[in-house]
Amino acid sequence: MTHGHTITVEQGTRRVRAVHGGQVLAQTDRPLVLRETGCPVRYYIPPEDVRLDLLIPSDTHTYCPFKGTASYWSLPDAADLVWAYPDPKPDVAAIKDHLCFYEVEVS
Repeated sequence: MTHGHTITVEQGTRRVRAVHGGQVLAQTDRPLVLRETGCPVRYYIPPEDVRLDLLIPSDTHTYCPFKGTASYWSLPDAADLVWAYPDPKPDVAAIKDHLCFYEVEVS
């Protein structure tokens, strides 16, 4: 990691739900919790706990020097609502193929 920039990934135990327009898109009791310097805490959800059938692959890709290249998915009324790292950097390998939503409910 670059000096002063840290990323940690740990197994979470709290329930995380992603809801959009009243529809549950994802729900899990086993999120990965990613903490990154200067960023909000993010919850990465195992793909088997995500309604992948509702998501449409996007052409959007972004690059993070710490995590790698992200792929995005959309809903008909919400572009690039969720992302994942199909080939993450070694330091965050645990998040491979887990999906992350901009807004989640944690309980």
